Amino acid sequence: MCFYGSLGLILGTYIWLIIIWNLGEGFNEFNLQIGQVRIFRWGFPGKNRQLDFQYPIDDVQGIRVEIKDGLNPRRLLYLKLKGNREIPLTRAGQPISIQEMETQAVELSKLLQVSIEGL
Repeated sequence: MCFYGSLGLILGTYIWLIIIWNLGEGFNEFNLQIGQVRIFRWGFPGKNRQLDFQYPIDDVQGIRVEIKDGLNPRRLLYLKLKGNREIPLTRAGQPISIQEMETQAVELSKLLQVSIEGL
């Protein structure tokens, strides 16, 4: 029982630290005026806490939609870049509705003038 109590205390502390540090939070910026896509996320504390990726809009090849229903549903939007790189745009957690995901994908594809894959 002491082992499980210690394990629960360590796991609970880890989860609270993730919440306090805002781990994984950030924003996606699509700036057409300067022609750049910026993906910003917060990471673990340290010298590389800020994850800031910037790509030219010309490198964007498309938007990929992944919808997997079942016991563990998964609904994600990916930004496809040159060189077979895919960057997830939606946050983890509760899956959003399929209709809302489709509207986000359509709006992004119209804004960036790229195709949608996997819809």
